[in-house]
Amino acid sequence: MIILHCMKKADWALARNGDSWGQESVKKERFVHCSPVGYFWRVAPLFKDEAEDLVLVCLDTEKLSSPVKWEDPDGTGRKYPHVYGPLNTSAVTMALPFLRDAKGDFLKNPELGGFPDE
Repeated sequence: MIILHCMKKADWALARNGDSWGQESVKKERFVHCSPVGYFWRVAPLFKDEAEDLVLVCLDTEKLSSPVKWEDPDGTGRKYPHVYGPLNTSAVTMALPFLRDAKGDFLKNPELGGFPDE
């Protein structure tokens, strides 16, 4: 299954050359936040005010070396993947630009068109 991790483009430029990243998030929050593709439109507004360019790193859950737990942090009935450990670069299938319209609202990448919004 493909899940998404949104991050600053500059941070991805550094992380993609290593074996793994996300250690800071694990230290701070115990896990790395991710989203199923179908729910990303729900998460995207959290990044609306981010001035820096962002990327959506697509991760294959079958290739992640750290455990993935599907959790419902808000009690909405929607579960999000939390990765309890670093994200290994070998699990990345692609990194896409975080697309926005003129108002700064998220636009779904054409490459993700096969994943329906939920």
